[in-house]
Amino acid sequence: MEKQNSGFEIKAEERQSWVSITMVWIGAMICVPALMIGGMIGAGLSLGTAALAIIIGYVLICIFMSFMGMHACDTGLPTAVMAGSALGEKGAKYIISTILAISCIGWFGIQAAVCGSSFSSMIVGMTRLNIPVWLSSVVWGIIMLLTACFRFSGLKWLNKIAVPLLGVVLAYSLIYNLASGNGAALVGYQPAAPIGLVGGISLTVGSFVVAAAISGDYCRFAKSRNDVVKSSILGVLPAGLVVLMLGGILAICTGSYDISVFLSTAGLPFIGLVALVLATWTTNVSNAYSGGLALSVLLGQDEKKSQMTTAVAGIIGTVLAAVGILNSIQGFLSLLSAIVPALMGVMIADYWIIGQGKVENFEIRKGFYAPGVVSFVLGALVACMTGGTFATIPALSFLNIPFFIGPINGIVVALVVYVIIAKPAGKKA
Repeated sequence: MEKQNSGFEIKAEERQSWVSITMVWIGAMICVPALMIGGMIGAGLSLGTAALAIIIGYVLICIFMSFMGMHACDTGLPTAVMAGSALGEKGAKYIISTILAISCIGWFGIQAAVCGSSFSSMIVGMTRLNIPVWLSSVVWGIIMLLTACFRFSGLKWLNKIAVPLLGVVLAYSLIYNLASGNGAALVGYQPAAPIGLVGGISLTVGSFVVAAAISGDYCRFAKSRNDVVKSSILGVLPAGLVVLMLGGILAICTGSYDISVFLSTAGLPFIGLVALVLATWTTNVSNAYSGGLALSVLLGQDEKKSQMTTAVAGIIGTVLAAVGILNSIQGFLSLLSAIVPALMGVMIADYWIIGQGKVENFEIRKGFYAPGVVSFVLGALVACMTGGTFATIPALSFLNIPFFIGPINGIVVALVVYVIIAKPAGKKA
């Protein structure tokens, strides 16, 4: 491995226990978008089929996360730097770092906007005090940003507080709704507009696939490959199943996907508000942190400057939240969610197939590495074509060819193409 990237390597004393990393993933799973997606899955499938779709979707996510995380654990490098092997140093710097930075910053803005909107709404309901949504979004964006600037340690203690509280509040909301008679809606429930098993799997995968791509940013702190696998599976699969199923069940019981409605109907306006803020907070710290790392690589900085770039990422995201990103950029971020997974296909092929999973075969290539760039572009294009991304763009709707799960298709195509063309190009085995 080339030494010019040593500024991002992890020291032995910085390694974390698998329990700590597991808590980070659990905290990332317990979030407003996950509950909303669970509501969408619950509305479109029977409860049994919904559970099956969620399990299959998160098993796929855990597989890709494990490969990405073990790669990061071996090298001690974040995703945006590791990509320099498969795409070349400039390919990683200018293509991947830009995409990851925009994606993470955009999601930071959306989460801050969701938190600000819900905070203002629930404060009005409790006190009649009308706080402008933009002001709430800015305040909570700044609070989340300050936590992110404390890097991994800040995220760890936040999750230790947030996860147990959120679990208790959501469990109480479920019990209350079932006991109050709202659970009658679950008996013999059949969706009015079925989405099919593949549709449910696709929603599940799409909800966390970008996080899987950047999982190396956190798994590089793991002490061993075994710890990476344990933290990925135990941090994502159980929590993901519970949260999405909770979202589905509560949506059926209350007739809404809005978490503030879930919690208000259970008579928990204040505690519900705390839970709502923490649910957004724990997820958004990850967005700011990964966005900051991607900006560091893009700007040619090492990890010593990542607190500054994390601050920049969070400030941009907070400004976007204040000016109404929630109403205008979700379609664009959906496009990014289709593009990012192809990165995993290229990187997994490079390290685990061509490089045989040996850290001594890992190297950061100079310039742009054509086989990696071509494979990534083809994988991203297939993901967009088969995943419905182009269906939302009138000028490109003729390219919409629905098939299986778009992000998974993109990963597989990028992986296969890279294996075919990288060895003839002289990639070291």
